[in-house]
Amino acid sequence: MTVTVSVLLVRHGESTWNAVGRWQGQADPPLSERGRAQARVTDVPEVGLIVASDLDRARETAGLLAARAPRRLAVEIDPRLRERDAGAFSGLTRTEIHERFPGLLPDDPARPADGSGGPAGLIPPPGWEPDETVIARAWQSLEELARRIREAEASAALAVTHSGLIYAVERDLGAARARIANLEGRWVHRGPTGWSLGDRHLLVDPTRADVTRPDAL
Repeated sequence: MTVTVSVLLVRHGESTWNAVGRWQGQADPPLSERGRAQARVTDVPEVGLIVASDLDRARETAGLLAARAPRRLAVEIDPRLRERDAGAFSGLTRTEIHERFPGLLPDDPARPADGSGGPAGLIPPPGWEPDETVIARAWQSLEELARRIREAEASAALAVTHSGLIYAVERDLGAARARIANLEGRWVHRGPTGWSLGDRHLLVDPTRADVTRPDAL
């Protein structure tokens, strides 16, 4: 019988662009000082592997989490865990998106009256990476990670990734969209019949660092 293993998908700490409300996508801004402070006051669960997106904000977060983990583990890099490509939104604030691409965000006054749009009400801009591509690479990474967890005779892994990828996985497993904080994660479990959703889990200690919930990818 296949043993059930678990992966905690964690959003990186606050980045410099998170702090000023810029959409990132696959752009590569670093962690902010607040993001580093968040990562330094985390409760890291017992895991057998730690992996991270190749984007700087995820890699640095993973390194800081690894230093706090119960077991000393090296961080492994997996580009498949990187953020969704935000296309023409990358580098822009919400206000700038409203000005340059009127009607594409669901809170824009120029929004079409018929409510048309993609996931979460967003109408994709030029260059936007579609859900099918994001979820395909996410599941490729997670299936490989589940196999490696079993090979290591462990029970869980931690994967530092990005909000867009986490939302895509949650949606694919039937969860409604709810904003995820920096250094908040979602457990997913791989059992004999496939993947299932577990709970969300906030790693950052809110009594020692600010909890931030940026509304841009």
